Amino acid sequence: MRGFGPLFDEPPPVRSIASLPFYPWLVVGTVCVGAFLGQLDASIAGLVLPTLEETFAAPVAAVAWVAIAYLVALAALVVPFGRLADLAGRKLLYTSGFVVFIVGSALCGLAPGLGWLIAFRILQAVGAAMLQANSVAIITATVVRRRLGRAIGIQGAAQAIGLSVGPSVGGFLIDALGWRWVFFIAVPFGLLGTLLAWLVLPCTESTAPRTEERFDWLGALLLGPSVTLVLLALTFANEWGWSSPRLLGVSILAAVCLGGFLATERRAAHALVDIRLFGSRMFSIGILAGLLSYSVLFGSLFLVPFYLERVLGRTAAEAGLLLTPIPLALGIMAPVAGLLTDRFGARLPTVVGMLLTAAALLAVAAFAGDALWPMLVLLGVLGVGLGLFTPPNNSAIMGSAPPHRLGVAGGILNMTRSLGTSLGVALTGALLAVLLSSQAGEQVQSTLNLDPTTLGLACRQTLLFLAALAAIAGLLSAVRGAPMEDVVQPHHTPVTESLGV
Repeated sequence: MRGFGPLFDEPPPVRSIASLPFYPWLVVGTVCVGAFLGQLDASIAGLVLPTLEETFAAPVAAVAWVAIAYLVALAALVVPFGRLADLAGRKLLYTSGFVVFIVGSALCGLAPGLGWLIAFRILQAVGAAMLQANSVAIITATVVRRRLGRAIGIQGAAQAIGLSVGPSVGGFLIDALGWRWVFFIAVPFGLLGTLLAWLVLPCTESTAPRTEERFDWLGALLLGPSVTLVLLALTFANEWGWSSPRLLGVSILAAVCLGGFLATERRAAHALVDIRLFGSRMFSIGILAGLLSYSVLFGSLFLVPFYLERVLGRTAAEAGLLLTPIPLALGIMAPVAGLLTDRFGARLPTVVGMLLTAAALLAVAAFAGDALWPMLVLLGVLGVGLGLFTPPNNSAIMGSAPPHRLGVAGGILNMTRSLGTSLGVALTGALLAVLLSSQAGEQVQSTLNLDPTTLGLACRQTLLFLAALAAIAGLLSAVRGAPMEDVVQPHHTPVTESLGV
């Protein structure tokens, strides 16, 4: 491949497979294995933390790093791996990602102690970053423009299914086989994904400019700490205190690293992140709207359990059941949203999706009863809105990137998800704490002994804030420009055409 020598040449797909009329959908299905596996692992890993606390006799703060280390490493690496894939080959990086993820998962299951488990989770995140940075890019390079929306929608459905079944599968594995199988379960899925990727995925086309491009190692070394420090600041802001010296120090250091990264990228001959990508309204507005949407989703998933358990008096099991409609509806709507995108462009489904999300949050805030069915319906509507928004927005973002920047565009897209996750939880938790302290007239550190009326009012006010974020994302989607097919002309020849499919 370009600039990396023959050692990194990618094998072509099996010709009998590539000649099938539905070959592009086999590529989408192969990518869906990685999409499903990534979300399954993320949802299962969160469930196992209480068991690890007991097994290793470790404090909660230490056990939490099993999840935090994975998320931070993943967010810091998706953009460098996306750029590396543009140069060395997406098939190569994607297939290697499965191998690294399998090894990391197996080592997590064999970990002799908590420290080793955290270290192996970082290795697992390296593999996950190689997968996530390339998944949407591979679909975009393979599927023709008029079918890109439904292809990304199918991938979104696979992610939602993994997220939905994770808690139930994880609970069964922990009870029946022990916590180590929470990590071992990824091995057979990873082996299947590796085999399919090697046989099915197309080689990366040489679409870069004629001049030899190089990987920006300095940019990668500066971006990693920048993203890591930002995520740590967002993750621990509420715990440390928003005015604490520790948070201030981490924030200043993050700003210094980020400033150094931006200065380096402006001067770099072969920048890690092509700043010109953000010159496209379709790309930049899509990234910003996506950041807000992920903040709304994960802010809601953080806040709603407090409302259900502390205000409405539901058990933890009932709260888990009530939250299920969000990923379930999201998964059902994702392919539908993709079809709508292919027919009407990205603007209509993204605007309707975010307005529906805002309306659902407003309705939950106004809900005063304790009946299960109305809450199930409202949270289902929330999932429908997010399902309508996410695939079209992702399709618009990837459709605006040139062919030789698909990897880094996919990396930025996935990094936005990680930042949105942390930002949503941090802002929601901070606003809830401020509102509770304001009502109580003193600093509130816990919701355990609060009056349900006081907590309910603060939760409803916080839901209004999340609804406002959703409405802003809808507004941004409305002004992003003309429908996608009118703005982004087919800028690449799908791989299937080059294969004669």
